[in-house]
Amino acid sequence: MNSMKETAVVTDPGADRTSHPRRLRRLVGTGFIATLAAAAATTLAAALARAAGADFVVHGGETIPLSGITVVTGFFSAVGIVIAAALLRLSARPAERFVWTAMSLTAVSLIPPLLSGATTATTTALLGLHLVPAAVMIPTLTRSLGTRAG
Repeated sequence: MNSMKETAVVTDPGADRTSHPRRLRRLVGTGFIATLAAAAATTLAAALARAAGADFVVHGGETIPLSGITVVTGFFSAVGIVIAAALLRLSARPAERFVWTAMSLTAVSLIPPLLSGATTATTTALLGLHLVPAAVMIPTLTRSLGTRAG
């Protein structure tokens, strides 16, 4: 006779499915607001850099307009939201994976300004302008991802 009681832990397989859409909506909503903040902060930083002497002239003599900086910031911030959403769906540790992915992509994004053929002031400004939206988006999306229960 076995006197040990076996206790089974039963989890509701539908529980994660019902919370996932809410977490995804929260992630996307928070990400959208962060994207607006990142675009505004980056555009302001670019305007200040331009006033301080960065001309934003790159290969071929083309000048990067402030609106171009805003649009590119918005686009790549949206890409970050998509990556975060995919990790929310696919990873047991989405916040940790997102930080590693986002930091790696941020590091890679610092290469083009170094190859832009721009003046030192413009190159320095462009490097900083890659870090501004990263400083807004990465912590915000990471907090929104949190940790997955279960």
